[in-house]
Amino acid sequence: MPITEFLERNSTLYPDDSALVELNPEHQARRVVWKEYNLIEATSAAAFRKEITWAQFNEKANRFANFLLSRNINKGDKVAILLMNCLEWLPIYFGVLKTGALAVPLNFRYSADEIKYCLGLAEADMLVFGPEFIGRVEDIADTLDKTHTLIYVGEGSCPTFAEDYYKLTHYCRGDNPDIKLTDDDFAAIYFSSGTTGFPKAILHKHRSLVHSCRVEQMHHGQTKDDVFLCIPPLYHTGAKMHWFGSLISGGKAVLLKGTKPEDVLNAVSSEKCTIVWLLVPWAQDILNALDRGDLKKENYCLSQ
Repeated sequence: MPITEFLERNSTLYPDDSALVELNPEHQARRVVWKEYNLIEATSAAAFRKEITWAQFNEKANRFANFLLSRNINKGDKVAILLMNCLEWLPIYFGVLKTGALAVPLNFRYSADEIKYCLGLAEADMLVFGPEFIGRVEDIADTLDKTHTLIYVGEGSCPTFAEDYYKLTHYCRGDNPDIKLTDDDFAAIYFSSGTTGFPKAILHKHRSLVHSCRVEQMHHGQTKDDVFLCIPPLYHTGAKMHWFGSLISGGKAVLLKGTKPEDVLNAVSSEKCTIVWLLVPWAQDILNALDRGDLKKENYCLSQ
């Protein structure tokens, strides 16, 4: 079945259960240029926690889907997503899929020229972007084809060359749009890393995304009671498709902004995470901090 049906199923079976948590640890604010910006760092100097249930997740996706349909984004069209990890990322992704359009996640490290190149290669009709990308999108806004709609997802003032996501979707219907989808409908375009040239577009059907869901759930032996800690960027197939195990099992996932050992251990402890996906350097940093005594294992609930 199409991957969107897993979300609709979860919103029916587990409407009040937690689906996604966004954790932003407190950090020391510093000035950086965009090329130095780290996706997995906190976006605010003050710590905060956000959470949505499966019912809220599905409603957000439906509202965005119905907005897209009102703008004549239909089956086969393409919507690019240029966002840092945040609570809106996955509802926007699924909102695109619910219309029958294709989601096109973009690498947060792309330059303005690379963003423009990928939009053209994917023949994207719309770009959804966050506050970290205002400067880069502004550089190419006037040169984009007039058919490109620019949607801004962020707090504060919306750039004059874009439209405000929150205002646009606030009054849209929250029910599921009546779009018939099959396993063989195209669902997403992912780009290669571009290490040997410009990024290359890779086309996926709903069938391949659902296969990824099943593989991830089986790989982790994941159940409804498991809590998955996700740190890497959602635009990447690695992080997104690891999260698919939570989608198929209906479990909670935690999006953590930060890789400091204390941030990871605090997240595991406070959210009772049972599955943690770490890159080797992050895991080694944690082990080193514990070995040095910088962190005390007894201060964290790590029995899971």
